[in-house]
Amino acid sequence: MSDLSYPIGKFQWSGIATPEDRRRCIATIAAAPAKLRAAVAGLTPRQLDTPYRPGGWTVRQVIHHLPDSHMNAFIRCKLALTENRPTIKPYDEKLWATLPDAEDTPVETSLALFDALHDRWVVLLRAMEPEDFSRLLVHPEHAAPLSLDWILALYAWHGAHHTAHITALRARMGWKAKPRTKSRKSKVENRKQKRKARTHRRK
Repeated sequence: MSDLSYPIGKFQWSGIATPEDRRRCIATIAAAPAKLRAAVAGLTPRQLDTPYRPGGWTVRQVIHHLPDSHMNAFIRCKLALTENRPTIKPYDEKLWATLPDAEDTPVETSLALFDALHDRWVVLLRAMEPEDFSRLLVHPEHAAPLSLDWILALYAWHGAHHTAHITALRARMGWKAKPRTKSRKSKVENRKQKRKARTHRRK
């Protein structure tokens, strides 16, 4: 079961981050929303309500969890940048995933939220000076203060971790993305263009 829970492996932190490590993590965070959209493209409501592993969250819950988690991380970054070793408040992500908004909100809402959130976050991360990444925050569940380098590495991993839950499930189930059909509007436009072409030929 460990490969289903951690398809890209557990988070690992060496305690040291180079400028290249930071650039790579920021690029990963910047690319995360598009990769999540690609992972869920074409899924039916029934597929969205399928757990990614026995006893695990559904795909829908994973989609809603990602902006929940990354919003907290974004705010924690801003607290650490503007306060001296702020103590952050943990939250129960398992209970958050059972609230009505994680069941009844269309997934597109959270996909759009993830897009917008990462746009803001990446602007902030790319503007940070090297010394900013050594700023600390206090997490009550960790013995030692955490640096923003640690936060950056964790959430670069976190987005890829949950996206892999979905892509691994798709692969196991053999779910293929359905070809996109033309919208009603595009069909109407095509008919108008064909009529114009016929009229032009008559002239």
